[in-house]
Amino acid sequence: MAAENNHIIHWSLFVHGNWKMHIAATERGLCFIGSQNQSFGELSVWARKRLPGRLIIQDEAKLQPYARELFEYLKGARNNFTLPLDLYGTPFQLSVWDALCQIPYGQTRTYTEIANAIQKPASVRAVGTAIGANPLLITVPCHRVIGKNGSLTGYRGGLDMKLQLLELEKDTSLAERNLL
Repeated sequence: MAAENNHIIHWSLFVHGNWKMHIAATERGLCFIGSQNQSFGELSVWARKRLPGRLIIQDEAKLQPYARELFEYLKGARNNFTLPLDLYGTPFQLSVWDALCQIPYGQTRTYTEIANAIQKPASVRAVGTAIGANPLLITVPCHRVIGKNGSLTGYRGGLDMKLQLLELEKDTSLAERNLL
């Protein structure tokens, strides 16, 4: 008997230049973007924890629209994502991830600013933990969160990946401003 579609996680390996990441989606939307150059195990561990019992099936065609948006973003031709997301987390995590999505392209916020944005100013450490659990690198832009003193702080994809994303957005934002 075939598995129902809502019990399937579709995945693909996204490759663009030096970017290589596993991406995954359910029938409801994109649910996972892995760290740069990590193995399939990163996706597998996340899926077992967050969506236990679901089949994980490779499906390039299903992930193609999401890969196209990622490709456009990494080329500097897209500064927001339009396809649906399917996030799995606690209500607190979901509120933090929603606040991350409100950070404009090319800008950064501190952990304190995110805690204030969700009206939990005493929860700075918990905000950091929720950001660290973000399953959708890039599309839920946790790379835009920096330390209070302006320093780069932890990032599931690694500080090198975070720096690359911030530089991409900075360069693209500067180019757009120069065209105005």
